[in-house]
Amino acid sequence: MPIITTIEDLRVLAKRRVPRMFYDYVDSGSWTEGTYRANAADFDRLLLRQRVALDIEKRSTRSTMVGIDVAMPVAIAPTGMTGMQHADGEILAARAAEKFGIPFTLSTMSICSIEDIAEATRTPFWFQLYVMRDRGYMERLIDRAKAANCSALVVTLDLQIIGQRHKDLRNGLSVPPKLSLRNMANMATKPRWCLGMLGTRRRNFGNVFGHVEGIETMKSLSEWTNKQFDPTLSWEDIAWIRRRWPGKLILKGIQDVEDARLAAESGAEAVIVSNHGGRQLDGAPSSISALPAIAEAVGQRIEVHMDGGVRSGQDVLKARALGARGVYIGRSLLYGLGAMGEAGVTRALQIIHRELDLTMAFCGHTDIERVDAGVLLGLRESRSWLPA
Repeated sequence: MPIITTIEDLRVLAKRRVPRMFYDYVDSGSWTEGTYRANAADFDRLLLRQRVALDIEKRSTRSTMVGIDVAMPVAIAPTGMTGMQHADGEILAARAAEKFGIPFTLSTMSICSIEDIAEATRTPFWFQLYVMRDRGYMERLIDRAKAANCSALVVTLDLQIIGQRHKDLRNGLSVPPKLSLRNMANMATKPRWCLGMLGTRRRNFGNVFGHVEGIETMKSLSEWTNKQFDPTLSWEDIAWIRRRWPGKLILKGIQDVEDARLAAESGAEAVIVSNHGGRQLDGAPSSISALPAIAEAVGQRIEVHMDGGVRSGQDVLKARALGARGVYIGRSLLYGLGAMGEAGVTRALQIIHRELDLTMAFCGHTDIERVDAGVLLGLRESRSWLPA
Protein backbone atom coordinates (compact mmCIF):
# COMPACT_ATOMS: atom_id res chain seq x y z
CA MET A 1 0.00 0.00 0.00
CA PRO A 2 1.48 3.39 -0.95
CA ILE A 3 1.88 6.09 1.69
CA ILE A 4 -1.07 8.48 1.43
CA THR A 5 -0.28 12.07 2.45
CA THR A 6 -2.34 14.21 0.05
CA ILE A 7 -5.65 14.20 -1.80
CA GLU A 8 -3.60 13.81 -4.99
CA ASP A 9 -2.26 10.49 -3.66
CA LEU A 10 -5.84 9.30 -3.24
CA ARG A 11 -6.72 10.47 -6.76
CA VAL A 12 -3.88 8.46 -8.29
CA LEU A 13 -4.91 5.34 -6.38
CA ALA A 14 -8.59 5.80 -7.28
CA LYS A 15 -7.68 6.03 -10.97
CA ARG A 16 -6.05 2.60 -10.69
CA ARG A 17 -8.99 1.00 -8.88
CA VAL A 18 -12.17 2.49 -10.37
CA PRO A 19 -13.46 1.61 -13.87
CA ARG A 20 -12.70 4.31 -16.42
CA MET A 21 -16.25 5.50 -17.05
CA PHE A 22 -16.86 6.13 -13.34
CA TYR A 23 -13.43 7.61 -12.65
CA ASP A 24 -13.86 9.94 -15.65
CA TYR A 25 -17.32 10.90 -14.40
CA VAL A 26 -15.61 12.32 -11.30
CA ASP A 27 -12.41 13.68 -12.79
CA SER A 28 -13.85 15.80 -15.61
CA GLY A 29 -15.86 18.89 -16.48
CA SER A 30 -17.95 20.14 -19.39
CA TRP A 31 -16.78 21.35 -22.81
CA THR A 32 -13.10 22.40 -22.61
CA GLU A 33 -13.01 21.80 -18.82
CA GLY A 34 -11.71 25.34 -18.38
CA THR A 35 -13.94 26.14 -15.40
CA TYR A 36 -13.25 22.72 -13.89
CA ARG A 37 -9.50 23.46 -13.95
CA ALA A 38 -9.94 27.05 -12.77
CA ASN A 39 -11.78 25.91 -9.64
CA ALA A 40 -8.57 24.42 -8.27
CA ALA A 41 -6.05 26.69 -10.03
CA ASP A 42 -7.55 29.90 -8.60
CA PHE A 43 -7.03 28.60 -5.06
CA ASP A 44 -3.35 28.17 -5.89
CA ARG A 45 -3.11 31.83 -6.93
CA LEU A 46 -3.99 33.01 -3.42
CA LEU A 47 -0.96 33.74 -1.23
CA LEU A 48 -1.00 33.20 2.54
CA ARG A 49 0.41 35.60 5.14
CA GLN A 50 2.81 33.77 7.45
CA ARG A 51 3.20 35.06 11.02
CA VAL A 52 5.78 34.12 13.67
CA ALA A 53 6.43 34.44 17.42
CA LEU A 54 2.74 34.12 18.31
CA ASP A 55 1.24 31.67 20.80
CA ILE A 56 -0.32 28.97 18.59
CA GLU A 57 -0.30 26.06 21.03
CA LYS A 58 -4.03 25.58 21.57
CA ARG A 59 -5.98 25.50 18.30
CA SER A 60 -9.56 24.76 17.31
CA THR A 61 -11.11 24.14 13.91
CA ARG A 62 -14.61 23.69 15.36
CA SER A 63 -17.35 25.78 13.83
CA THR A 64 -21.01 25.69 12.79
CA MET A 65 -22.81 25.40 9.46
CA VAL A 66 -26.49 26.49 9.48
CA GLY A 67 -26.35 26.26 13.25
CA ILE A 68 -25.02 22.69 13.31
CA ASP A 69 -21.78 22.01 15.19
CA VAL A 70 -18.99 20.71 12.93
CA ALA A 71 -15.47 19.48 13.68
CA MET A 72 -14.23 21.72 10.86
CA PRO A 73 -16.14 24.00 8.45
CA VAL A 74 -16.44 21.26 5.85
CA ALA A 75 -19.38 19.17 4.62
CA ILE A 76 -19.56 16.27 2.19
CA ALA A 77 -21.05 17.57 -1.07
CA PRO A 78 -23.91 15.74 -2.80
CA THR A 79 -22.39 13.69 -5.60
CA GLY A 80 -24.32 11.52 -8.03
CA MET A 81 -23.52 7.83 -8.45
CA THR A 82 -21.22 7.76 -5.41
CA GLY A 83 -22.03 4.07 -5.04
CA MET A 84 -20.40 3.42 -8.42
CA GLN A 85 -17.00 4.56 -7.12
CA HIS A 86 -17.13 1.83 -4.49
CA ALA A 87 -19.84 -0.64 -3.51
CA ASP A 88 -22.28 0.95 -1.04
CA GLY A 89 -20.30 4.16 -1.43
CA GLU A 90 -22.86 6.56 0.04
CA ILE A 91 -23.20 4.42 3.18
CA LEU A 92 -19.43 4.30 3.63
CA ALA A 93 -19.01 8.05 3.09
CA ALA A 94 -21.87 8.86 5.48
CA ARG A 95 -20.35 6.67 8.18
CA ALA A 96 -16.95 8.31 7.77
CA ALA A 97 -18.46 11.80 7.94
CA GLU A 98 -20.50 10.90 11.02
CA LYS A 99 -17.45 9.58 12.86
CA PHE A 100 -15.44 12.66 11.91
CA GLY A 101 -18.16 15.08 12.99
CA ILE A 102 -19.09 16.80 9.72
CA PRO A 103 -22.32 16.78 7.66
CA PHE A 104 -22.91 14.29 4.87
CA THR A 105 -25.18 15.29 1.97
CA LEU A 106 -26.93 12.56 -0.02
CA SER A 107 -27.66 13.22 -3.68
CA THR A 108 -31.07 12.58 -5.24
CA MET A 109 -29.16 10.56 -7.89
CA SER A 110 -27.41 8.33 -5.37
CA ILE A 111 -27.06 4.58 -5.59
CA CYS A 112 -27.88 4.02 -1.91
CA SER A 113 -31.30 5.37 -0.90
CA ILE A 114 -32.36 7.86 1.75
CA GLU A 115 -33.57 4.93 3.84
CA ASP A 116 -30.23 3.10 3.43
CA ILE A 117 -28.34 6.06 4.91
CA ALA A 118 -30.85 6.55 7.73
CA GLU A 119 -30.49 2.88 8.69
CA ALA A 120 -26.67 3.00 8.58
CA THR A 121 -26.17 6.19 10.62
CA ARG A 122 -27.44 7.82 13.80
CA THR A 123 -26.56 11.47 13.16
CA PRO A 124 -29.05 13.39 10.98
CA PHE A 125 -27.67 13.83 7.46
CA TRP A 126 -28.52 16.33 4.71
CA PHE A 127 -30.42 15.57 1.52
CA GLN A 128 -29.96 17.21 -1.89
CA LEU A 129 -33.02 17.78 -4.07
CA TYR A 130 -33.27 18.38 -7.81
CA VAL A 131 -36.29 20.28 -9.05
CA MET A 132 -38.08 17.87 -11.40
CA ARG A 133 -41.18 18.09 -13.56
CA ASP A 134 -42.84 15.33 -11.56
CA ARG A 135 -43.87 17.39 -8.54
CA GLY A 136 -45.55 14.38 -6.98
CA TYR A 137 -42.21 12.58 -6.93
CA MET A 138 -40.58 15.68 -5.43
CA GLU A 139 -43.20 15.77 -2.70
CA ARG A 140 -42.52 12.14 -1.90
CA LEU A 141 -38.76 12.75 -1.82
CA ILE A 142 -39.22 15.64 0.61
CA ASP A 143 -41.49 13.52 2.78
CA ARG A 144 -38.95 10.68 2.75
CA ALA A 145 -36.22 13.14 3.82
CA LYS A 146 -38.48 14.30 6.67
CA ALA A 147 -39.13 10.71 7.72
CA ALA A 148 -35.38 10.02 7.72
CA ASN A 149 -34.89 13.01 10.06
CA CYS A 150 -32.65 14.86 7.60
CA SER A 151 -31.55 18.11 9.21
CA ALA A 152 -31.09 20.16 6.01
CA LEU A 153 -32.40 20.15 2.44
CA VAL A 154 -29.95 21.27 -0.26
CA VAL A 155 -31.74 22.36 -3.43
CA THR A 156 -29.60 22.41 -6.58
CA LEU A 157 -30.48 25.32 -8.88
CA ASP A 158 -27.98 24.96 -11.72
CA LEU A 159 -29.10 21.69 -13.33
CA GLN A 160 -32.20 22.73 -15.25
CA ILE A 161 -30.45 21.25 -18.27
CA ILE A 162 -27.32 19.08 -18.35
CA GLY A 163 -23.99 20.47 -19.52
CA GLN A 164 -22.18 18.67 -22.33
CA ARG A 165 -19.64 16.38 -20.72
CA HIS A 166 -17.51 14.88 -23.46
CA LYS A 167 -15.86 12.11 -21.44
CA ASP A 168 -19.22 10.78 -20.25
CA LEU A 169 -20.51 10.75 -23.83
CA ARG A 170 -17.42 8.95 -25.14
CA ASN A 171 -17.51 6.39 -22.33
CA GLY A 172 -21.22 5.68 -22.75
CA LEU A 173 -21.73 6.35 -19.03
CA SER A 174 -24.60 4.32 -17.55
CA VAL A 175 -25.72 2.74 -14.28
CA PRO A 176 -25.14 -0.15 -14.12
CA PRO A 177 -22.41 -0.03 -16.78
CA LYS A 178 -23.22 -1.33 -20.24
CA LEU A 179 -21.37 -4.58 -20.83
CA SER A 180 -19.60 -3.54 -24.01
CA LEU A 181 -16.31 -5.21 -24.95
CA ARG A 182 -14.42 -2.02 -24.07
CA ASN A 183 -16.08 -1.69 -20.65
CA MET A 184 -15.66 -5.36 -19.78
CA ALA A 185 -11.97 -5.21 -20.73
CA ASN A 186 -11.48 -2.21 -18.47
CA MET A 187 -13.45 -3.67 -15.57
CA ALA A 188 -11.38 -6.86 -15.79
CA THR A 189 -8.41 -4.75 -14.65
CA LYS A 190 -10.34 -3.60 -11.52
CA PRO A 191 -10.92 -6.83 -9.56
CA ARG A 192 -11.34 -5.09 -6.20
CA TRP A 193 -14.17 -2.95 -7.60
CA CYS A 194 -15.84 -5.92 -9.32
CA LEU A 195 -15.81 -8.06 -6.17
CA GLY A 196 -17.37 -5.22 -4.20
CA MET A 197 -20.14 -4.77 -6.75
CA LEU A 198 -20.86 -8.50 -6.81
CA GLY A 199 -21.28 -8.37 -3.04
CA THR A 200 -23.94 -5.66 -2.92
CA ARG A 201 -27.55 -5.42 -4.09
CA ARG A 202 -27.24 -1.64 -4.57
CA ARG A 203 -26.41 -1.06 -8.23
CA ASN A 204 -29.18 1.30 -9.37
CA PHE A 205 -30.51 4.71 -8.35
CA GLY A 206 -31.97 3.88 -4.95
CA ASN A 207 -34.07 7.02 -4.61
CA VAL A 208 -35.84 6.37 -7.93
CA PHE A 209 -36.27 2.60 -8.43
CA GLY A 210 -39.38 1.47 -6.61
CA HIS A 211 -40.53 5.04 -6.05
CA VAL A 212 -41.67 6.07 -9.53
CA GLU A 213 -44.45 4.22 -11.31
CA GLY A 214 -43.48 2.64 -14.63
CA ILE A 215 -39.72 2.49 -13.98
CA GLU A 216 -38.78 -1.17 -14.08
CA THR A 217 -35.77 -1.26 -16.41
CA MET A 218 -32.68 0.86 -17.01
CA LYS A 219 -34.14 1.99 -20.32
CA SER A 220 -37.31 3.30 -18.67
CA LEU A 221 -35.20 4.97 -15.96
CA SER A 222 -33.03 6.70 -18.56
CA GLU A 223 -36.05 7.91 -20.50
CA TRP A 224 -37.70 9.23 -17.34
CA THR A 225 -34.55 10.97 -16.06
CA ASN A 226 -33.87 12.72 -19.37
CA LYS A 227 -37.34 14.27 -19.24
CA GLN A 228 -37.35 15.22 -15.57
CA PHE A 229 -34.84 18.05 -15.05
CA ASP A 230 -37.05 21.12 -15.21
CA PRO A 231 -36.01 24.11 -17.37
CA THR A 232 -39.02 26.06 -16.03
CA LEU A 233 -37.51 26.24 -12.52
CA SER A 234 -38.23 29.62 -10.91
CA TRP A 235 -38.14 31.29 -7.50
CA GLU A 236 -41.80 30.35 -7.13
CA ASP A 237 -40.67 26.71 -7.01
CA ILE A 238 -38.23 27.58 -4.22
CA ALA A 239 -41.08 29.25 -2.31
CA TRP A 240 -43.13 26.06 -2.76
CA ILE A 241 -40.25 23.95 -1.40
CA ARG A 242 -39.77 26.36 1.50
CA ARG A 243 -43.41 25.88 2.49
CA ARG A 244 -43.11 22.08 2.37
CA TRP A 245 -39.74 21.78 4.10
CA PRO A 246 -39.69 22.77 7.80
CA GLY A 247 -35.95 22.37 8.37
CA LYS A 248 -32.81 24.16 7.21
CA LEU A 249 -32.89 25.07 3.51
CA ILE A 250 -29.68 25.53 1.50
CA LEU A 251 -29.63 26.74 -2.13
CA LYS A 252 -26.78 25.38 -4.26
CA GLY A 253 -25.47 26.76 -7.55
CA ILE A 254 -25.24 30.52 -6.92
CA GLN A 255 -22.65 32.36 -9.03
CA ASP A 256 -24.17 35.80 -9.50
CA VAL A 257 -24.68 38.57 -6.93
CA GLU A 258 -28.22 39.28 -8.10
CA ASP A 259 -29.15 35.60 -7.74
CA ALA A 260 -27.57 35.65 -4.27
CA ARG A 261 -29.78 38.58 -3.28
CA LEU A 262 -32.88 36.71 -4.50
CA ALA A 263 -31.77 33.64 -2.55
CA ALA A 264 -31.35 35.74 0.59
CA GLU A 265 -34.98 36.84 0.22
CA SER A 266 -36.27 33.28 -0.27
CA GLY A 267 -36.25 32.21 3.36
CA ALA A 268 -33.27 29.87 2.91
CA GLU A 269 -30.64 29.62 5.63
CA ALA A 270 -27.63 29.40 3.30
CA VAL A 271 -26.42 29.58 -0.29
CA ILE A 272 -23.62 27.58 -1.85
CA VAL A 273 -21.43 29.46 -4.32
CA SER A 274 -20.94 26.71 -6.89
CA ASN A 275 -20.57 26.04 -10.61
CA HIS A 276 -21.41 22.35 -10.23
CA GLY A 277 -17.74 21.43 -10.16
CA GLY A 278 -17.22 22.89 -13.63
CA ARG A 279 -19.69 20.36 -15.07
CA GLN A 280 -22.34 22.79 -16.31
CA LEU A 281 -21.41 26.17 -17.88
CA ASP A 282 -17.81 25.99 -19.07
CA GLY A 283 -16.38 29.51 -19.09
CA ALA A 284 -18.10 30.48 -15.83
CA PRO A 285 -15.86 31.91 -13.09
CA SER A 286 -14.28 29.63 -10.54
CA SER A 287 -16.21 29.34 -7.30
CA ILE A 288 -13.46 30.91 -5.19
CA SER A 289 -13.28 33.94 -7.51
CA ALA A 290 -17.08 34.40 -7.38
CA LEU A 291 -17.18 34.05 -3.59
CA PRO A 292 -15.94 37.46 -2.33
CA ALA A 293 -18.53 39.59 -4.13
CA ILE A 294 -21.38 37.32 -3.06
CA ALA A 295 -20.18 37.18 0.55
CA GLU A 296 -19.90 40.96 0.62
CA ALA A 297 -23.38 41.42 -0.88
CA VAL A 298 -25.40 38.97 1.25
CA GLY A 299 -23.12 37.60 3.95
CA GLN A 300 -24.83 39.63 6.67
CA ARG A 301 -28.26 38.26 5.72
CA ILE A 302 -27.64 34.59 4.91
CA GLU A 303 -24.83 32.07 5.41
CA VAL A 304 -22.54 31.82 2.41
CA HIS A 305 -20.93 28.45 1.66
CA MET A 306 -18.91 27.34 -1.38
CA ASP A 307 -17.76 24.28 -3.28
CA GLY A 308 -15.52 23.60 -6.27
CA GLY A 309 -11.80 22.89 -6.40
CA VAL A 310 -11.27 22.21 -2.69
CA ARG A 311 -8.36 19.77 -2.52
CA SER A 312 -6.67 20.72 0.77
CA GLY A 313 -7.09 22.26 4.18
CA GLN A 314 -5.34 25.35 2.85
CA ASP A 315 -8.22 25.74 0.38
CA VAL A 316 -10.67 25.58 3.29
CA LEU A 317 -8.80 28.34 5.10
CA LYS A 318 -8.67 30.52 1.98
CA ALA A 319 -12.39 30.11 1.39
CA ARG A 320 -13.11 30.97 5.00
CA ALA A 321 -10.91 34.07 4.68
CA LEU A 322 -12.94 35.23 1.67
CA GLY A 323 -16.29 34.93 3.40
CA ALA A 324 -17.39 31.29 3.26
CA ARG A 325 -18.92 30.01 6.46
CA GLY A 326 -18.28 26.48 5.22
CA VAL A 327 -17.05 24.54 2.21
CA TYR A 328 -18.08 21.25 0.58
CA ILE A 329 -15.82 18.54 -0.77
CA GLY A 330 -16.95 16.35 -3.65
CA ARG A 331 -14.04 15.06 -5.71
CA SER A 332 -11.74 14.88 -2.67
CA LEU A 333 -14.22 12.55 -1.01
CA LEU A 334 -14.75 10.48 -4.18
CA TYR A 335 -11.01 10.01 -4.73
CA GLY A 336 -10.74 8.67 -1.17
CA LEU A 337 -13.76 6.43 -1.60
CA GLY A 338 -12.57 5.02 -4.92
CA ALA A 339 -9.09 4.45 -3.54
CA MET A 340 -9.84 2.81 -0.19
CA GLY A 341 -13.57 2.77 0.58
CA GLU A 342 -14.60 4.13 3.98
CA ALA A 343 -10.98 4.22 5.14
CA GLY A 344 -10.16 6.40 2.12
CA VAL A 345 -12.90 8.89 2.97
CA THR A 346 -11.62 9.03 6.53
CA ARG A 347 -8.09 9.56 5.24
CA ALA A 348 -9.25 12.41 3.00
CA LEU A 349 -10.91 14.12 5.96
CA GLN A 350 -7.83 13.61 8.12
CA ILE A 351 -5.60 15.13 5.44
CA ILE A 352 -7.81 18.19 5.00
CA HIS A 353 -8.20 18.69 8.75
CA ARG A 354 -4.46 18.46 9.45
CA GLU A 355 -3.64 20.85 6.60
CA LEU A 356 -6.26 23.29 7.87
CA ASP A 357 -4.95 23.12 11.42
CA LEU A 358 -1.29 23.56 10.46
CA THR A 359 -1.92 26.34 7.95
CA MET A 360 -4.06 28.24 10.44
CA ALA A 361 -1.18 28.01 12.92
CA PHE A 362 1.43 29.20 10.41
CA CYS A 363 -0.82 32.21 9.75
CA GLY A 364 -0.87 33.03 13.46
CA HIS A 365 -4.42 31.88 14.28
CA THR A 366 -5.66 29.42 16.87
CA ASP A 367 -9.43 29.64 16.26
CA ILE A 368 -11.08 29.15 12.86
CA GLU A 369 -13.86 31.47 14.03
CA ARG A 370 -11.42 34.40 14.09
CA VAL A 371 -9.92 33.85 10.63
CA ASP A 372 -10.59 36.63 8.14
CA ALA A 373 -9.07 38.10 4.97
CA GLY A 374 -6.03 39.15 7.00
CA VAL A 375 -4.54 35.67 6.46
CA LEU A 376 -4.18 36.44 2.75
CA LEU A 377 -1.50 38.54 1.07
CA GLY A 378 -3.18 38.69 -2.34
CA LEU A 379 -2.74 37.01 -5.69
CA ARG A 380 0.27 35.68 -7.56
CA GLU A 381 -0.81 37.84 -10.53
CA SER A 382 -1.59 41.56 -10.61
CA ARG A 383 -5.19 41.16 -11.82
CA SER A 384 -7.30 40.85 -8.69
CA TRP A 385 -10.81 39.67 -7.86
CA LEU A 386 -10.24 40.16 -4.13
CA PRO A 387 -12.53 42.67 -2.40
CA ALA A 388 -11.00 46.11 -1.87
